[in-house]
Amino acid sequence: MSRPPSPPALLLALLAAAALVACGGGSPLDNPPTLLNPPGATGQKLSYAYFERCVNEVLKTPLPVNINGAISANTCASAGCHDNTTGTGGALRLLQAAAPAASAATPDEVRATDMYKNYYSSLGESVVGAPDDSRLLNKPLVRGVLHGGGIIFDSVNSAEAKVIRYWISRPMPQGQDEFGSAAASMFDATTGACKVE
Repeated sequence: MSRPPSPPALLLALLAAAALVACGGGSPLDNPPTLLNPPGATGQKLSYAYFERCVNEVLKTPLPVNINGAISANTCASAGCHDNTTGTGGALRLLQAAAPAASAATPDEVRATDMYKNYYSSLGESVVGAPDDSRLLNKPLVRGVLHGGGIIFDSVNSAEAKVIRYWISRPMPQGQDEFGSAAASMFDATTGACKVE
């Protein structure tokens, strides 16, 4: 015949059960039981040429920063923000002095450059084909996500937000890598300017 557990043993059993629930699910602060892939997970790449000429310019240009109504100016790639060495800005890491790759560079040579490091880091903050789900657009707008750097883009219609939206929403066609020829359509044929619409 077994005896009921003593109060200290019962307390220990309850604490162990609570710890298991916290580790394996059931807690309101835990991860969801199933994870879904975000929209746009098609294996397509975003244009490197458009990033190099248009998006990287946004990331290294001094822009107004609004933190609780206090306005200053800074770049995304600056120290204290997303600078690769001294930045405190999470996963997006940028090299302020990244230079465009030589026009005759091979894809492997481009992938070894600092500019490509900026491109690759920016990809990590983007959902290909879905700009409204991408942190690269939402964080500087402080739209549904916190941004320690404050509000950078005053609206989705700002010139900078339009550049990022355009880049993310126009992936290279299936079968083309980030250096695909389809990127030519992202620039004005006469002036070479970055399209945003």
